[in-house]
Amino acid sequence: MHTAVKITAFTAILAASFGAAYEIGGSMDPIADATKPAAHTGHVESPGPEDGSGDGGHAGTPAGGFQVSEAGYTLDLKTPRVQAAQKSELRFAVRDRSGRQLTAYQREHDKELHLIVASHDLATYQHLHPTRATDGTWSTPVNLSAAGDYRVFADFTPAAKNATNLTLGADLAVSGSYKPAELPKPSRIAAVDGYSVTLNGSLRPGAAEELTLAVSKDGRPVTDLQPQLGAYGHLVALRAGDLAYLHVHPNGEPGDGTTKSGPGVSFLATAPSPAAYRLFLDFKHNGTVRTAAFTVYAEVSAGTSQPAGPAAEQEADSHQH
Repeated sequence: MHTAVKITAFTAILAASFGAAYEIGGSMDPIADATKPAAHTGHVESPGPEDGSGDGGHAGTPAGGFQVSEAGYTLDLKTPRVQAAQKSELRFAVRDRSGRQLTAYQREHDKELHLIVASHDLATYQHLHPTRATDGTWSTPVNLSAAGDYRVFADFTPAAKNATNLTLGADLAVSGSYKPAELPKPSRIAAVDGYSVTLNGSLRPGAAEELTLAVSKDGRPVTDLQPQLGAYGHLVALRAGDLAYLHVHPNGEPGDGTTKSGPGVSFLATAPSPAAYRLFLDFKHNGTVRTAAFTVYAEVSAGTSQPAGPAAEQEADSHQH
């Protein structure tokens, strides 16, 4: 697995503004809610909005997930709205230029397609694993506890020759009483389900930087992380405000002879613009997938080990969420 930066569709590469609450559903990974913390690496995939403005003025670092249609493929969200706090079935398909539903995909990280659902206030995040019917229709159970506007991201590579990885995005409405959550303050430490995850490294606009996330439990480093979707960790970053999407894959892979199973999992990531971002790290230990969430700021002046931005001073308090 390579550590290339893969920026795809969902509002600008790392999105900030998540409150992280965590729960596990039948076929889904943890949920990041506003009460607890909640999180792959890749290559540049999407040119961003049609006007080319998705990079925030930094050439060469386009953001993905903005478009429902790209490179001849269209995300057909068959379930455009669901009810809050009710188990529903989310159904969708990817259509080609002729309107036919796509049935052939390349497998990446053990899956043909990765599905991310996040609220626009970034207080809810789910990494889902849908199943595909023979006619190309994908489906997965979903239960979104909070009402509001959401974005659905489909991350995939068609099986066609010379096809490139795409991330298409579509809006999802969740009905019910809605109260937007505030973006959590920046922190280098996230607590989830008894685990502590420490973030080392900084995001910089238009420049690739290494991020290392170290997992510990009860004050001891976790050195026996388990592979999940072909890696010891998967990182998704969303930009606050527009939900630009960045899917990053870790450096190395299980069984390559050099990559250790913890405590640290490293990624190479590039921020498309100066902004606040929300990072979501999925990791597996003792048979359970958990998600740790961080708020970070990417600024042109970023170069220290501390998060930049207006709330950087909060770091001194070792604020955890």
